[in-house]
Amino acid sequence: MKVSAAMEFLLFLLFLALFGLASAAGLTVDSRDSADWKPTREGRRWRSRAC
Repeated sequence: MKVSAAMEFLLFLLFLALFGLASAAGLTVDSRDSADWKPTREGRRWRSRAC
């Protein structure tokens, strides 16, 4: 039991380390641009028009 728990913990750490390396290499993107999560196009807010 202790070996499998230790292996699970090590795999979790490896998973986090891989995400950290991918982030440092610029392979990840934060798709949120504000608290309301409205999309932008070239840095400008996209505004929907009412019908």
